[in-house]
Amino acid sequence: MEIQKAEYIISAPRQELCPTDGKKEYAFIGRSNVGKSSLINMLCRHKNLAKTSATPGKTMLINHFLINGEWYLVDLPGYGYAKRSKQEIEKLERMIKGYIAKRDVLQNLFLLVDVRLEPQKIDLDFIQWLGETGIPFAIVFTKADKLSKGKVAQQTAAYRRKLSETWEELPPFYVTSSETGQGRTDILDYIDYCNHNS
Repeated sequence: MEIQKAEYIISAPRQELCPTDGKKEYAFIGRSNVGKSSLINMLCRHKNLAKTSATPGKTMLINHFLINGEWYLVDLPGYGYAKRSKQEIEKLERMIKGYIAKRDVLQNLFLLVDVRLEPQKIDLDFIQWLGETGIPFAIVFTKADKLSKGKVAQQTAAYRRKLSETWEELPPFYVTSSETGQGRTDILDYIDYCNHNS
C-alpha cells in the first residue's frame, strides 16, 4: 500500500469526541521521546504531519489523520513523562486507556519501543494490560539506525525472550528507522492486510 494523501482531521480530548464515520483506525503509542511523531511522518512521507518536538510529552490529545480517504492513523499521547503532575498523568492515562479499550473501530495498536533500551517496566506493564484487555497490537522498535544490525538483532531477541516469560504467543514486531525509512513497507502492508481481512 502507498499513502497518497494524509490529512489532519481532529484532536480530541477523549474518545467520545473522536470521528463517528466508522472508518478503521490504527493507533500509535509509546513512551515520551520514543520517536512517535517522526515515525508517523516517515510512514506518511510528510515532514510535519505529526508535530515533532524537542520537548517530550507534547501530544496531549488524540490526533486523527485521514489516510487516502479510507482509514485513520491515530497519534496517541506518549506515556511515562516524568515532568507532569500526578493529576495530569492520571488524566492522560484515563484518556489513553479509555480510547484503547472502548474504541470499536480500532484495528490495531502499534506500541513503539526504543530498540536501544532494555525492556522497560512501564512498557511491559502496558503490554500486560493490552493482553488482559484483549487489544490487538504490534511492537514497533524505533531508532534502528542508531545501532549496528547485529546489536538490533540482539536487542529485539532479548525483548522477545522477556515477553516469552508471560506470553504464549508473541505479537507481531517491526524494526524501524525514521531516518532511513526502514520498516515503512512492512507496517503499511500489515495495515493493508488488516483493512482487507478484518
